[in-house]
Amino acid sequence: MQIISTGLDGLLLLEPPVYKDSRGYFFESYNAKQFLINGLEYFFVQDNESYSHKGVIRGLHYQVGLMAQAKLVRVALGEVLDIALDLRKDSPTFGKHYSVILSSNNKKQLLIPRGFAHGFSVLSEEAVFLYKCDNYYSKAHEAGFNPLDTQLAIDWKVSPKMIQISDKDLAWPSFPHH
Repeated sequence: MQIISTGLDGLLLLEPPVYKDSRGYFFESYNAKQFLINGLEYFFVQDNESYSHKGVIRGLHYQVGLMAQAKLVRVALGEVLDIALDLRKDSPTFGKHYSVILSSNNKKQLLIPRGFAHGFSVLSEEAVFLYKCDNYYSKAHEAGFNPLDTQLAIDWKVSPKMIQISDKDLAWPSFPHH
């Protein structure tokens, strides 16, 4: 597994080796031993999957307090623009975001530590998005920021007329930039 720094502390891009032949391909999407060998000490407790179509933006979501979550995210079908926003006030990259294309073709994964908000936009006709979490979902601890906050200036790579966002995500506050 190749581990690539993103420039935001703890936020890592992972590229697993993919073995292809005439039958198709095989790769390990997660191996606890490989994580430990590389100093990545996570214990994932919940797997989630979402299906979306082109133009959908989900996020920017996170959980607060004791229910904060780290996530290992990837795409099983299609292509998304994945976004991680640093919420750690003591971090030199507080308020900065990282974006990467994750797809069923490139097999890249993003390891998002606790202290980040997360979201993605769907660039392909449809997408199946998978993520492992190191803490359980808690409705009482969910939080978010409006993904269209102009001060964040995130280019979601989706034409404005195609954007589809839930009312709940649009109701999240803007990011506090001070």
